[in-house]
Amino acid sequence: MSKWLKPPWLELNIMIVVAIISYIVIAIAAAAVPTPEGGMPGGILVGWLVGFFIASTLIAILATIGGIGGGVLFTPLVMAFTPVDSLIARGTGLIVAMFSGLMATGPVMRSGLANFKMVVFLCVAFSLAAFGGAQGAVVVAALLGEWGEAFVRLLLGLVIGGLILYFIFGGKKIEWPDVKKSDKITQALGLRQPFYEPSLKRVVDYGLNNMGWLFGGILIVGLGSGFFGMGAGWAMVPFQNVIAGTPLKVAAANSVVLLGMGDCVAVWPYFMMGALVPLFAAPWLAGQVVGGLFGALVLVQIKAGFVRWLLIGLMGFSCWGLITRALSMWEIIPRPPHWLNLTVLVILLAFVAINVIRELRLKD
Repeated sequence: MSKWLKPPWLELNIMIVVAIISYIVIAIAAAAVPTPEGGMPGGILVGWLVGFFIASTLIAILATIGGIGGGVLFTPLVMAFTPVDSLIARGTGLIVAMFSGLMATGPVMRSGLANFKMVVFLCVAFSLAAFGGAQGAVVVAALLGEWGEAFVRLLLGLVIGGLILYFIFGGKKIEWPDVKKSDKITQALGLRQPFYEPSLKRVVDYGLNNMGWLFGGILIVGLGSGFFGMGAGWAMVPFQNVIAGTPLKVAAANSVVLLGMGDCVAVWPYFMMGALVPLFAAPWLAGQVVGGLFGALVLVQIKAGFVRWLLIGLMGFSCWGLITRALSMWEIIPRPPHWLNLTVLVILLAFVAINVIRELRLKD
């Protein structure tokens, strides 16, 4: 039997076929229903839904390989370049991060790449803090109005800028940290978990350290995750790597599992607030299902660092959009024209291409 008819490819193929059939049915239904006065024509609406699905699939693939969760790309892009209310964008961003994590959990767990005991230990801190952060976001939105909208966008842009600096200066050299001796918490809970690494063709038995500090760090990460509504892989990967000495690829696998578990809790305050719109969220969710599973299958086989520069470029564009949008909402600067946004995007993509080519040459 062909491998395409066996798990996990069988499930992926079924999901793609179901998605295609669903959008065909929606398109037929939209064509048969008359457009209400002042409403959006059905054909345009279906086009937007299909575009959301494709964009979500691509975001899920890139984010899962990088271990950062789809929300870290979805939320900044939507808040920077669309008029969607920030609560809706952040609530949907948590759904995006959650489902990319849930779909990636199976492959990374089966391969032994994700450290199950470590994930359960950290999930306690992440879930509680993410719920608290989401509650804080609802309060801020209710009290500060449009000024608060601009403030959240500016703050998120600065956070993304700091993350970009981390990926540029720290992401390459710390793929395999050398931890000589594990700490007492790691030893007491038996958190070490050897796994077979296909790219090295050997079993890797890595040490872990400073797990108490990492638990505290994940509390802070969870607060930010719930407040900004973009998951927390953008911080969980470097926190695991820098604080505990977790190999970068293992940290990425742990991160996607934590997102699937913890964001289930964080999304509830947005849900109770009415900030989750099914028609808007559904295509993004479906794309995360398809892209998250495919990205996880790729992550098991390759190094997470291969997409680092592409993520830097996309996050750089999000950072630009968030900061300029916030400043224009405060009327400090005019809203950047489309040609300027396009120019920034082209410059960032050229920067990405140059660095990817350079890394490929060094690898050869």
